[in-house]
Amino acid sequence: MDLIDPTAAPSGPGCADCEAAEPRGWWFHLRRCAACGHVGCCDSSPAQHARAHVAASGHTVVRSYEPGEEWFYDFGSDETYASGPDLAPPLNHPDDQPAPGPRGRVPWNWTTKLH
Repeated sequence: MDLIDPTAAPSGPGCADCEAAEPRGWWFHLRRCAACGHVGCCDSSPAQHARAHVAASGHTVVRSYEPGEEWFYDFGSDETYASGPDLAPPLNHPDDQPAPGPRGRVPWNWTTKLH
């Protein structure tokens, strides 16, 4: 299985699983699967959907989906930062989307809910 597909477009501007949840969730930071483009929320987020996607799919390499961040991380056995090729755009969530986000769904006491 290939760990990185540079042609895979991101699944959307936010965490696909938080958006699909009922009630819809919120995230601290976003990670993009380098194999399929699935966008999930980071390990500090309440739901930790990026790590759940890794476990469910076997796709171990993610790239930050935050503006100005270009790093990759491999959740494989070593759990280390990795390098990778340019991915299909967009490379991050919209610049006007806050972190944590999305706007209007982040609770006032969000810092107490981080991992």
